[in-house]
Amino acid sequence: MAPLAIRAYTATTALGRGREAQRRALRERRGGLRRNDLPVLAPDQAPLDCWIGRVAGLEELALPAELARWECRNNRLAWLALQQDGLRAAIDAAVARHGAARVAVVIGTSTASIAATEEGYARLEDGAMPADLRRPLIHTPHSPGVFVQAATGLRGPCVTIATACSSSAKVFAQAARLIEADLCDAALVGGIDTLCGSVLFGFNSLQLVSPEPCRPFDAARTGLSLGEAGGYALLERATADDALLLRGYGESSDAHHMSTPHPQGLGAQLAMRDALARAGLPPEQVDYLNLHGTATPANDSVEALAVAALFPDSLHASSTKGWTGHTLGAAGIVESVFALLALEHGELPGILNSTTPDPACGPQIRFEAAQRTIGNAMNNSFGFGGNNCSLVFGRA
Repeated sequence: MAPLAIRAYTATTALGRGREAQRRALRERRGGLRRNDLPVLAPDQAPLDCWIGRVAGLEELALPAELARWECRNNRLAWLALQQDGLRAAIDAAVARHGAARVAVVIGTSTASIAATEEGYARLEDGAMPADLRRPLIHTPHSPGVFVQAATGLRGPCVTIATACSSSAKVFAQAARLIEADLCDAALVGGIDTLCGSVLFGFNSLQLVSPEPCRPFDAARTGLSLGEAGGYALLERATADDALLLRGYGESSDAHHMSTPHPQGLGAQLAMRDALARAGLPPEQVDYLNLHGTATPANDSVEALAVAALFPDSLHASSTKGWTGHTLGAAGIVESVFALLALEHGELPGILNSTTPDPACGPQIRFEAAQRTIGNAMNNSFGFGGNNCSLVFGRA
């Protein structure tokens, strides 16, 4: 594929707002997980005993008056993330170059604004949604996409992708296809997911939630920690002056099981091979791989198996979910931001909280950070149902 320029990128997570907050926390090995304090809507129900990566300040934030009909916690996070790292200025510059109708919006999410729907059902008035939540726009999966389009004034194609944990990685692939088809000249891609009862208790019902901070690829790992996040990247056709590039993407759907990966990681391998083929790169030219690495026993071992089947021992591969928690539909954009930070600054994260390597995982899995100049980085995002996406980024 023709490379696409990354003209701006940002993430807001439990580690803080914007790229520098993420970079500083990764470098200092300072995580954002805390004991679960998410309010419980059901009467007499105790909070789930687990650790979460919650974004601070969302409760005090208010959307501008002209966006009030989209009011909900998820869209407040979407708004907050939009204000970071000069993203608004970059969007304005793209509109000046191409016109608002030629800039697409492609947003990934897993649960969209379902927390607002949960609240509505908890406060039913004579069997109907309470008056303040009778706003159908926020009770649909497309809520994040239409909100971001309204908040930015962009008028190109608008898509919301909801493929579980691969959602905001697949936004890059969708944007690349839209630009290649000449349906737009630029695309604002991103992902937003906030925590809610359906997420916490749903994953817990699958016996996947750890009662302690998650430990990706540790021999004694017991499950994941959930988090929330929002982030964006602005993509355009590359020129000779662009420093950071999307070089390739790969997607697969192995459909092995609703919530368990293929035991040999065949779908994961296919996505990674497809991304490398589009990038025109052999595996040995990838310097850093941000793993999906959820810290569940099955997912980590299968991903490590797939990585070992494809990459040399020299690869530096790590999961950053010990810092942020698993941010679900926002994981793809957040961990793409981490891969781009590694490209820009040469700081390759290790793995937080993990101390004992799993002997079943290959030498590519690195617990300790490293620092060196790299040319290419990759991100894996694998979702329920075997819905997989891998991305390759590079420095020009």
